[in-house]
Amino acid sequence: MTDELDLLKKDWQKKEEHLPKLSFNEIHTMLWKKSSSVVKWILIISILEIALPQLLYLMPSMREGMNIYKEAGLSPYFLGLSIFYYLGAIYFVYQFYRRYKEISALDNAKNLMRKIIKTRRTVKYYVIFSLSVCFVMFLIFAFFIYFNDEFLLSLEGIAERAKNVSLEKIRTAAMLTMVIGGIIFTVLLGGIYFLLYGLLLKKLKRNYSQLRNLNV
Repeated sequence: MTDELDLLKKDWQKKEEHLPKLSFNEIHTMLWKKSSSVVKWILIISILEIALPQLLYLMPSMREGMNIYKEAGLSPYFLGLSIFYYLGAIYFVYQFYRRYKEISALDNAKNLMRKIIKTRRTVKYYVIFSLSVCFVMFLIFAFFIYFNDEFLLSLEGIAERAKNVSLEKIRTAAMLTMVIGGIIFTVLLGGIYFLLYGLLLKKLKRNYSQLRNLNV
């Protein structure tokens, strides 16, 4: 049995000698190309994230749904928050473009590692920014409902319920519903971000780890 194992070991060692061995520069180039491709996808997804909602606004049902902000008198707040979000989103898209241009230039391993860290940090800041704006929008709507009895009573079925239940309870329930709905929606959006950006960041982290091992 021992002789058979020794023979198998020798046979494997002979085969291993014929396997292609990558040099340091070849491995570095391969990781550089992989990292560049990942950052390109981050840039593409962030651009689509800004462009797709604009296409949805062209749908009649979406435009009708936006009327609720006009009826509530929230249009100025919604417009201001939208402008703030898009300015921030465009800023981050520009940063992703810069990261892509930086990482697309072949560089030494240490600089590539530094650029990967910089890219990962930028993506995390972008996700935090987007989720924060989303939740703030729900909070604004929730507090507006709480302090605007006229709009609250104009909602379908609320005026009828107010005959049996105090307006204060209805107001509180409506605000809590919006806050809880905002939390759920933000968590779901965070899950989508995790799938889109999280998987790409994992690939960058893997590339970073391999580059660090090359420099040990």
